[in-house]
Amino acid sequence: MSRSIDQTHDLSLRSWVESANQKDTDFPIQNLPFGVFRDRGSTQSPRIGVAIGDQILDLTSCYQSGLLQQLPEHLQAACTASNLNPLMALGSWASLALRTCLSQLLRSNGQKPSSEAKLLVPMVEAELLLPAKIGDYTDFYASIFHATNLGKLFRPDNPLLPNYKYVPIAYHGRASSIVASGTPIKRPQGQRKAPEDNVPSFGPSVLLDYEVEVGFLIGAGNELGEPISIDNAESHLFGLCLVNDWSARDIQAWEYQPLGPFLGKSFATTISPWVVTLEALAPFRCPAFSRSQEDPLPLPYLSSSINTRQGGIDLTVEVLLDSAQMREQGIEPFRLSHASFRQMYWTMAQMIAHQTSNGCNLHPGDLIASGTVSGAQEGSQGSLLEITRRGSQPIKLTTGEMRTFLADTDEVIIRGYCKNENYAKVGFGECQGIVLAAK
Repeated sequence: MSRSIDQTHDLSLRSWVESANQKDTDFPIQNLPFGVFRDRGSTQSPRIGVAIGDQILDLTSCYQSGLLQQLPEHLQAACTASNLNPLMALGSWASLALRTCLSQLLRSNGQKPSSEAKLLVPMVEAELLLPAKIGDYTDFYASIFHATNLGKLFRPDNPLLPNYKYVPIAYHGRASSIVASGTPIKRPQGQRKAPEDNVPSFGPSVLLDYEVEVGFLIGAGNELGEPISIDNAESHLFGLCLVNDWSARDIQAWEYQPLGPFLGKSFATTISPWVVTLEALAPFRCPAFSRSQEDPLPLPYLSSSINTRQGGIDLTVEVLLDSAQMREQGIEPFRLSHASFRQMYWTMAQMIAHQTSNGCNLHPGDLIASGTVSGAQEGSQGSLLEITRRGSQPIKLTTGEMRTFLADTDEVIIRGYCKNENYAKVGFGECQGIVLAAK
């Protein structure tokens, strides 16, 4: 089900791009994530690039220089597109073949291309865009710790609903408001009703929150009416990114019954610019979440011995907050939480198998988000709603400022990485956005 470890993961590999050899870089030669960019300040067409150290390898320039000739023509053509969708549509064989080719091209023991200068673009000189045209967006609720934490706040006597351990819960999100990292987020307005009010009112959200999630971008899709089996699910995945599912908790609390999230979620969802392929993540696969003996076994369509053995990913995510006062005083952002994706109750394969079990069709570039990544330990909660216990326990920042929910000019920064002493660190970069005042 998962991709294999091969020579592209070799810890000893070095690149002729010197910044890729630095010890703690997110983007060593063993990573090679894909994204879409253009020169900063330009109106040129977007191009596909690969992150390598602090540089971007321009795949259009690689194609024009004849450096991709060993690849099939239709794969070469996909590398010159303005987004990742054509490459995603080709399936997992294409991302593997391209990764192998690029690993050879970038190695320091290979021949350094004479066209090096036009192949590389410094990241600081590039505008990073949405990596794909996202037609559909599904947001799951796959952390049992997040579900239990929220349940305790709203239903202390019955925190976890009876269907949770049987079915991967999700809702259909709004794809049009998915934005690239760095896009400012305007505080949403909406209808909300405080517990002490007799009637609702309309105005700016006062309980603005974030949710740290992991996103999966679909590669090859499936036909309408044709479910994807759990053992075949990961062959339909291209790669992973970071997601901030911004949430207006006051709007959400008033509107979500009986049909679930709507305007409290649809105003913005931020994703990171670099898509880390499943091939790059092969060394960091781990067993699926270990359920207790009292938990029910997954139904057969959600059950697989392969998924049990290696359906998880040992991926760490962390959230930091940077206030205007911190920036003015030169103080480092304040870390709010630190959690592991390996603690998710439902795996990526189970989410895909469930979503398509009714015959729902997925398309290349569709985004599936995991839901908030929270752990069992204090400090691993993936939202302010959990951390502050619905605002009853404010956080004290390094500057002495207090927060229950996000203030205007606050910047939320999400980072993710995989580490293992036997392999190079594979990082995801940052997913960030700053809150602007409502109009």
